[in-house]
Amino acid sequence: MIKNQDILKNLYANADTVYRDFNSKLIPNISSDLFIGVRTPQLRNIAKDLIKSGISNDFIACLPHHFFEENQLHAFVLSEMADFDTVIREIERFLPYIDNWATCDQLSPKVFKKNKNMLLKYVYKWIKSKHVYTARFGIKMLMQYFLDEDFDIRYADMVADIKSDEYYVNMMRAWYFATALAKQYNSILPYLKSGRIDNWTRLHAIQKSIESYRISEKHKQELRLLK
Repeated sequence: MIKNQDILKNLYANADTVYRDFNSKLIPNISSDLFIGVRTPQLRNIAKDLIKSGISNDFIACLPHHFFEENQLHAFVLSEMADFDTVIREIERFLPYIDNWATCDQLSPKVFKKNKNMLLKYVYKWIKSKHVYTARFGIKMLMQYFLDEDFDIRYADMVADIKSDEYYVNMMRAWYFATALAKQYNSILPYLKSGRIDNWTRLHAIQKSIESYRISEKHKQELRLLK
């Protein structure tokens, strides 16, 4: 307990009230009272200090956290951990407590890049979850690790087949298809032409693609005709 109180003191010592107010507006589903106002680079540095000092395991053992920055810190600690099985175990424990898009999206374990085959079975489970940010995290993993040399059209099918009324799930689906268009254009374009995905997600994917520097002007013109 004392160690976590010290961590909280450290967070408050790095607080920026102007940034706190700005950041809380970007994540409106969380009460503004739960923001301290620590910027992401500082949080990453604090996470690395916790790991070096040997107290990061004590910190991540304490769930749920109270403040947004504590959840961010938890995500950054997990992202630095090197053992795949340990990371998976801790992520499975942490995911149910994630309550916002920022923590979900900044949870990005480096160890996953070298263990994609083992990661897949967890992704299959996560994207079927009824918990908004668990499903979002699963889609994000497919977008992050399985759109290049490991791409398989089955993964796009999995994202297309998700049925959800949740904004933060469908926005990640749109982000997935926009990113997939940049990397696997010919394979992904039929999803936008055929009505395979719902119109809201389809239109947002198209808009994201049109705004992307990774999409050629020729492809952007083709996508504009689909709006």
